[in-house]
Amino acid sequence: MNVRVLRTELKRSLAPWAGVVALASASALLYLISEPWSDTTTAWTGQWTSMALWTRTLLFYLWPLAIGLGALRGLRDHRSKISDLLTSTPRPPWHRAATSAGTTAFTLVAAFVSLILAGAVQVVAHTGYTHLGWLPISLVGVLALVAGAVLGMGAARALPSVLTPPALAMGAFVFTAFLARTETAAGPGAPGAEPNRLVLLSPAVEEVPNTFVTLSASVHLGQTIWMLGVVSTGFALLVAATPRTRLFALAPVLAGAALALLVLPSDPRRMFVVDEAAAKQVCDGSVCVSRTQQARLAGLTGPGKEALRLLHGALGGRAPETVRENTAVLPDGATPRWSRTTVLFDFDDDMFAAAKGEEVTRALIAQGMVPGCSPVGWSTFGGDQFAQTVAVGWVLGDLEPLPGSGSAAFDRAVVARVRPVWDELMALPRAQQLARINAMRAAALSCEGDAFEVLKGGPSL
Repeated sequence: MNVRVLRTELKRSLAPWAGVVALASASALLYLISEPWSDTTTAWTGQWTSMALWTRTLLFYLWPLAIGLGALRGLRDHRSKISDLLTSTPRPPWHRAATSAGTTAFTLVAAFVSLILAGAVQVVAHTGYTHLGWLPISLVGVLALVAGAVLGMGAARALPSVLTPPALAMGAFVFTAFLARTETAAGPGAPGAEPNRLVLLSPAVEEVPNTFVTLSASVHLGQTIWMLGVVSTGFALLVAATPRTRLFALAPVLAGAALALLVLPSDPRRMFVVDEAAAKQVCDGSVCVSRTQQARLAGLTGPGKEALRLLHGALGGRAPETVRENTAVLPDGATPRWSRTTVLFDFDDDMFAAAKGEEVTRALIAQGMVPGCSPVGWSTFGGDQFAQTVAVGWVLGDLEPLPGSGSAAFDRAVVARVRPVWDELMALPRAQQLARINAMRAAALSCEGDAFEVLKGGPSL
């Protein structure tokens, strides 16, 4: 396709509006709706991989939209009643198909790339960890939009009806929604459900677990094969002139699906894999963070070392020796794993999300004393937080609410709830206080028993 033909198509067709609608709607979702993509460590403007995955998440909506807009574009010749005239010209059918499909695909790709560039500019300002591992994620997304647009155009050429575009768009949306809920039994220790390989036939990524994982190479390969089958079928339908050739045009998409299912991983642990480079620790003495968060190390070092000093003064030889960002990747519902010698923390924890200075020190002490045993992916408030409040007060000598726990009224209610336990603990001789604290910490680190009940004098391990 030469530049003159492309310019003419862009002027006289609905192709530019397809890009405008796609870009405007996707931007509205990202900027106007408060979701996990906006205010956590996995924010779409925070890290390269997160940016690529969140923009892929938008394909749950953009892919059906691309199919519907492609189908609308594919009805142009039928609406104009010039199909017979075009077939009488010497221009080959594949050339006309490439011209019309190329302009629509071009505008949709331009919209998606513009979205990626907008995120990339902000990622550069937010992180010092730069890599190219995110590119395959975005490239598959680009291919999916092209495939959707071409498939929509081909289907509309084969079934020229005003009902075809909305029916195709709704069908694609139902397809992606159904796959998002296709799950199998979870693995050991995870009382939930894990996705199977059928989920990966959807171009959309359902969620971004954390900044330490990325899609595996087998996922990229399988989805590429599947989308190549889709785009081949769409183009074949565009040039097919008889019912028989249209039937044969379905072969690429069926073959692509079969090959993709052979390549795509069946084990959920091989779908999202750990990015070892992202999880690598960057340290300043005894305080470490992952490479993705190395810009926050300077602000963490002072409070981290102060927390270790205070813990050593309170616990003696039983105190942890290092502070590290928790980079373990466990399935949802799994029981957390903690270390007796290391304070493991997560920047997405409410205590650390907006904490600064002394608040960071208090949060690290709380995490070192009672790290919390809520299953991965669950959000709870109860015995662990009560035990943390008392334990931090015991170390620092004052009973105060934990940072980031809630409103002032909620904080007062928590302090009132734990004050009787605090008063009882502080009334004991120092040796008995330490014995009860050690028993509480043992229960908290092993996630066996209730740390707050042990702190109140209940049975310990």
